[in-house]
Amino acid sequence: MRKVSVFNFITLNGYFQGTDGDISWHRSEAEEAKFSDEKTQQGNTLLFGRVTYQHMASFWPTATAKQMMPVTADGMNKAEKYVFSRTLDKANWNNTRLIKEDLVETVRRLKNEPGSDMTILGSGSIVTQLTDAGLIDAYGFMIDPVALGEGVPIFKGMKNKLDLKLTSSKVFKSGIIMVTYEPIKS
Repeated sequence: MRKVSVFNFITLNGYFQGTDGDISWHRSEAEEAKFSDEKTQQGNTLLFGRVTYQHMASFWPTATAKQMMPVTADGMNKAEKYVFSRTLDKANWNNTRLIKEDLVETVRRLKNEPGSDMTILGSGSIVTQLTDAGLIDAYGFMIDPVALGEGVPIFKGMKNKLDLKLTSSKVFKSGIIMVTYEPIKS
């Protein structure tokens, strides 16, 4: 069975975005860039909501992205991608499939099909919906040493309690801490 994981950066107070989608608070130095390069080479299928997809698709295929972070750009551009949206008309970024059907049922079906594991990047509403449905197998967060006065919480609107156990952690020189959790099955 394919696994679904989350990989996001968040603030100390749990925001994955500041106001108006701002993510400029996230630090990305050489050590974090190397870590991102390694993650993109794992070959996971990427899952996005519309907003995150449009943000990613506007950057990673560009010459700027390829110059700034060539390994990550290559991995992002080669990856199989699904974008979940009822309003998007088309998805032009290579290797992307637009899914307009029910998110939870589609991911449940995909988990049972052959293929690579799946990773959600950004896409807070998808994280919340799949968390409530019990479909996420691991949560990876790069916690930046910053707190924001306002923003969008990673689990905004979550209906159920989520108990997690720490499976790994890594401290970067920048002060960012990478933590990975798995749900505690009751």
